[in-house]
Amino acid sequence: MTFFLGGAGVRGLEIEGKFVKFTAIGVYLEGSAISSLATNWKGKSAEELADSVDFFGDIVAGDNDTAIDGQQYSEKVVENCVAYWKAVGKYTDAESEATKKFLQVFRNETFPPGASILFTQSPLGSLTISFSKDGSITEHGNAVIENKQLSEAVLESIIGKNGVSPSAKQSLAERLSDLLKQNEPVLDEYDFAVVHFSGSSSNTASCRACLELGFVTI
Repeated sequence: MTFFLGGAGVRGLEIEGKFVKFTAIGVYLEGSAISSLATNWKGKSAEELADSVDFFGDIVAGDNDTAIDGQQYSEKVVENCVAYWKAVGKYTDAESEATKKFLQVFRNETFPPGASILFTQSPLGSLTISFSKDGSITEHGNAVIENKQLSEAVLESIIGKNGVSPSAKQSLAERLSDLLKQNEPVLDEYDFAVVHFSGSSSNTASCRACLELGFVTI
């Protein structure tokens, strides 16, 4: 199953006269969505679509099959990681073995709407993978893979040069720019976590460890 980024934006609130951005939101659609939507909406301008309740209703309704298959998801992540490693000349037997472990973690998993996948990158080189099927952010990891290249490549595939979420990159840049202006102390080593949400979830803003960024699963 292939998905593409249909659109992206930010979510925030007006606080003391200033619009404060909390999360980045990406809306990913199945590859067949265009042909399905074309029946009723082909030829309409962006303004007409933006003002149409029925248009967005068709997107929301879809075929109601929005669960993400873990195997397909992990295969796509591995594909992106291997492409990155080969581009920088860092693909070795160790990385090949790490990808096998990564695929095994997701092998029998399915992620319904509201589920989430949490990747936690340690400065020591491990990648902790956690699943939640109830919309919450889990405290415990389902698996830990000790491979620094994999840990970095997963994050690179999301916010790197050819990352899959430009909206996340934009939001991250804006957020860190604001923090850097405050002259906050910077740690030499850090943990970095990225949350992927399957479908829409009201708990996106509860993401504690990902710098207030919500990522929609691709």
